[in-house]
Amino acid sequence: MYLYLFKRLFTSIPTLIIISIVIFTILALAPGDPMGEFATNPSITTEVRENIRRSLGLDQPIYIRYFKWVYAFLQGDLGYSFTSRSPVLDLILQRLPTTLSVVGIAYILGIIIAFPLGIISALKRYSFLDQMITTFSFLGFSLPTFFTGILLIIIFSVQLKWLPFIYNSTLKVTDFNTLIEQIKQSIMPITVLTLYQSAILMRFIRSSVLDELNQEYVKTAYAKGLTQFNVLIKHILRNSLIPVVTLIALDIPAIFTGALITEQVFRVPGIGELLIKSIYSSDTPVIMAITFIYAILIVIFNLIADLTYGFLDPRVRY
Repeated sequence: MYLYLFKRLFTSIPTLIIISIVIFTILALAPGDPMGEFATNPSITTEVRENIRRSLGLDQPIYIRYFKWVYAFLQGDLGYSFTSRSPVLDLILQRLPTTLSVVGIAYILGIIIAFPLGIISALKRYSFLDQMITTFSFLGFSLPTFFTGILLIIIFSVQLKWLPFIYNSTLKVTDFNTLIEQIKQSIMPITVLTLYQSAILMRFIRSSVLDELNQEYVKTAYAKGLTQFNVLIKHILRNSLIPVVTLIALDIPAIFTGALITEQVFRVPGIGELLIKSIYSSDTPVIMAITFIYAILIVIFNLIADLTYGFLDPRVRY
């Protein structure tokens, strides 16, 4: 197992290097100029703009800028935003709690909902309950998050006026009333993400459990007199979790990088909204930092998923 871990770590480093080169090159060659916002300002001359470009290092060749970025990144320096001139790390840390509170809670709720419903749907195959759960999962998976978000806004904000449709980023929880306001403004974005995430997981869990139900070892376990609960917990779930673990491990990095569409719909000041704004303004240090952190998280959680396989199925260890 330790040798396998070492091999995976050894292959992960070149993977991350290649990813960083690709992302940096695409951002460097992409259309859009960080100095574009100064182009229409008559008080800023061409000479001043060139001096600003030189101070940001944009006058240097791509490979030199890349190596400078790598050196700074290894020291924990993600650079400075072109637009706000603030450290990129500070911008990410400012928005990370909001992203974790909204996307993280939605992801946990999605798992809590998906597991029992997916298992019940598989065990009660072709029943009315199965059809209801399947319909719910298809709706949640098929409807895009922006449509669901707008629908909730129309119903609960515009018509019923129960919930605010814009997330108040300046709200601070200091007493019970502000806590209620925080909960109310988080309900709709969390609901949208929970519906989508639980629908995806539900389909995977149902399919995985169904694949195991007809296996010979399950029939043998029933023939030995084991109850359905024991067979499900001790045998079926452990084998059916392998593809589900892969899906969960690949989705966890999204908790840290935000939900791009949902944060835009509800104006949630998370990392996803920061990324969209940075793309509009060609703020490449912010885009590079967020995308590369996302790539690192994907590699890490892929490794965690592979190690989890060995726990779920001992054959994988060998």
